[in-house]
Amino acid sequence: HPSFRTGVVMSSHYCADMATPVRLDVTDVTPATRDMAMRIGLAWREIRRGAATGPLREFLYSTDAIDVALDCDQIELGQVDTLDLLVQRPTWRMSELADALRVEPSTATRAVQRLEKSGLAIRRPSTDDGRGVTVHVTPDGRAVHAAIAARRTELFTYLMTSFDAAELPALAELLERFVSAVDAFVADHRR
Repeated sequence: HPSFRTGVVMSSHYCADMATPVRLDVTDVTPATRDMAMRIGLAWREIRRGAATGPLREFLYSTDAIDVALDCDQIELGQVDTLDLLVQRPTWRMSELADALRVEPSTATRAVQRLEKSGLAIRRPSTDDGRGVTVHVTPDGRAVHAAIAARRTELFTYLMTSFDAAELPALAELLERFVSAVDAFVADHRR
């Protein structure tokens, strides 16, 4: 990132409550902190690459073992994220769905259109207001989601065997804090 070469800070460090950004001068970061940031960044990259392009993605999202006739070999990650939300309640307004997905409304609309084309979701005019649109998961959508959720459970159950039982709560807390820190970074840099 160009700002790191100049020593000007474009990132933020957040206090424990995640509410107050504190600017860091990267010229004051110790080599050990910089090395740890690189290790974490590389691990994040490897998680993203493996889940997005490799056999793990095929294991999680392939449709060949799902008892629903679909016109594709794999469900796209954006569709899975959308299904994860749609199964949580009977109906979603499109604007609420976009907010929950943390995407622009047009991105949510495209994900829902792909689900609708595959028969996994349906859009209807809102009964509350004629201008709005609601989204509902179909029975096929629930079946696809259940199959993917079972594979995901199998994956994470297997991964958890790499840790001692005492480490798992700490791992969960650290991952949750990591997600909060990413959210805070994005919020701070949208201003």
